Amino acid sequence: MSDKATSDLWWKSAVLYCVDVELFADSNDDGVGDFPGLTNRIDYLAGLGITCIWLMPFYPSPNRDNGYDIADYYGVDPRLGSLGDVVEFLRSARERGIRVIADLVVNHTSVDHPWFQAARADRNSPYRDFYCWADEPPDDGPKDLVFPGQETSNWEYDERAGQYYLHRFYKSMPDLNIANPRVRDEINKVIGYWIQLGLSGFRLDAAPFVIEMVGPSEHSQGDPHQYLRGMRAFLDRRRGDAILLAEANLQPPDQRRFFGDEDGDEMHMLFNFVVNQRLFLSLVRQQAEPLADALREMPSVPEINQWANFVKNHDELTLDKLSKSERQEVFDALAPSEDLQIYGRGIRRRVPPMLHGDLRRLQLLYSLLFALPGTPVLLYGEEIGMGDDLRVEGRGSVRIAMQWNDRSGGGFSNAEPKVPVVADGDFGYRKVNVAEQRRDPHSLLNWMERLIRRRKETSELGWGECQVLAADDPAVLALRSEWRGHVVVTLHNLSDKPVEPRVELSDDDRDATAVELHADGAYDRVERLDAPVPLEAHGYRWFRLR
Repeated sequence: MSDKATSDLWWKSAVLYCVDVELFADSNDDGVGDFPGLTNRIDYLAGLGITCIWLMPFYPSPNRDNGYDIADYYGVDPRLGSLGDVVEFLRSARERGIRVIADLVVNHTSVDHPWFQAARADRNSPYRDFYCWADEPPDDGPKDLVFPGQETSNWEYDERAGQYYLHRFYKSMPDLNIANPRVRDEINKVIGYWIQLGLSGFRLDAAPFVIEMVGPSEHSQGDPHQYLRGMRAFLDRRRGDAILLAEANLQPPDQRRFFGDEDGDEMHMLFNFVVNQRLFLSLVRQQAEPLADALREMPSVPEINQWANFVKNHDELTLDKLSKSERQEVFDALAPSEDLQIYGRGIRRRVPPMLHGDLRRLQLLYSLLFALPGTPVLLYGEEIGMGDDLRVEGRGSVRIAMQWNDRSGGGFSNAEPKVPVVADGDFGYRKVNVAEQRRDPHSLLNWMERLIRRRKETSELGWGECQVLAADDPAVLALRSEWRGHVVVTLHNLSDKPVEPRVELSDDDRDATAVELHADGAYDRVERLDAPVPLEAHGYRWFRLR
C-alpha cells in the first residue's frame, strides 16, 4: 500500500506520542525528568511503534503554566538537560526512524522574558511594540476569558510600564503583538533555529489566539491568516518535510481556514476537537449518532493536510463544543462531582479513571481512535492506562510521572520525585506500570503495540476517503475508508450488549471477500459483509475488502 507519496507526506501515516520531558524519566537522580532519561527510553518508544514524538515545552521558564510561559526560546530548562542533550536525543530518535516535533508557543511569552522586561522598562524601547499596550482597556477588546475563575480580565495594569497589557491566558503571560513585522521575524528565527538542530516541525499552541489581532498597533493588520501562510512558507523553505500541527478548537468551517482552505498552505494538521467531544458523547449515550454526525460535518481537506485525532490531551477534556445539556450528560457519566470538572466546560481527569479501569471500553476507544480518518495522537502513559493525581490543582492533575515499574517512585527516579507521582489506588504505579504489562500478553500495553502495528499497515485509514455507513443498530459506528481502490471497513459497538448489525454496503462491497485485520476477540470467520456481523459488548472488528 506504500509508495513515495506516503513517505513524503509522512504525517498522514504517523502515530504521534506526546511527551513531557520533566515527567518521563530521570537520569541523574535529581527527582526531575530530563533529556538523557528520555533518550534512555527511546527504544521503548521505538518498540511501541510510534513514529513521531511531540515534545511539550522544554525551554527556560518560571513554570507558572507548566512551561508554556517561555522566558527564552533558544534555550533548554537546565533541570531538563543541556542543548547538547537535546541534540543527542534528536540523533537517537532519528536513528530509530522517529521524528520529533516540539511546542511552538508564540501567542505569548513569560513576563520574565527579556523582551517584556525591556518593553515595560521604557516606552521608547524597540521591544515596547512587541506587546499590546493600552492606557485603558479598550471597549472593543476580547470579552471572553480562557480561564474563568482564575482570571477576571484580559488586560493587566503594569506599574512600571504605566499601561495595561493584553493577556488572553494568565496575566503572567503577556500576548505578543503579531502584527509587528519584527515579532514575526523573531518567530521565524526561532523556527529556523530548532529546524536546523533537527526538529521535524512544531505543534502551534493556541493558533486562533496567535492571529487574533487585538489592541492598537501602528502596523497594517490585513488578513491575519496571511501570517500563518507566511510562517508555513518560511518552514517549507527551511525544511520541506517539516510540519505545523495546530491547536484550533473551533467549529468545522472555521477550522478549515487554518488548513488554508482549498490551497492547504497554512497548517499541515489540526487537532480534531469536535470529533473528540462527540466521541465522548457517543460513549456515554452508547449511541453512534453524535460521532457519526461529527464525521459527516467535517469539511474535506486537501490531500497534503490531515486531521489529528486523540482520546485525551495534556490539558482538560474540553467539552465546550457540546450543548449545555450534552455537556451535562458527559459530566454526569464521567465526572459527576464538581471537583472533577474545570472551567465549567471540561474534565480534569485521564480516561482510565473516568471509565473505572474498564479495559474493554478503553480498547474500544483506542481502536476507534486509530480507525478514524486522520492521524492518531497518544498522550504518554495512555498505552498502559495511567490515571491522574487530583491533589494537583486544575488541569495539571493529568500531568504525572511515567510509571515504569512497581519500585519506589514507579521507576521514574531513584531519588525522591519532585513531580506528581501516583503510588496508591487502582492506578498507582504498584498496579499500573510498564514492566508488569510487558510480561502480560493480554495487557493494554501489548494490545496497543499490536494496534499501532496494524494501523501502520492499513494505509487506507490515514490516506483514504472516509464514509459513515448506515447500520441497523444505533450503537454501531460503521466506517468505510477507500484509497486507490482498496477498502477497509471498521465496526465499533458502543453499547454494553452484544449486537449483530447489518451494514448498508454497495454492490461491489457486498460481493467482496472480507479479510479480518483486527478484532476484540476470536470471532467466527466472516467471508462477506452482506450478513449480520457479530460484535461483543464494546466490541470492534476491522476488515479489508478484496
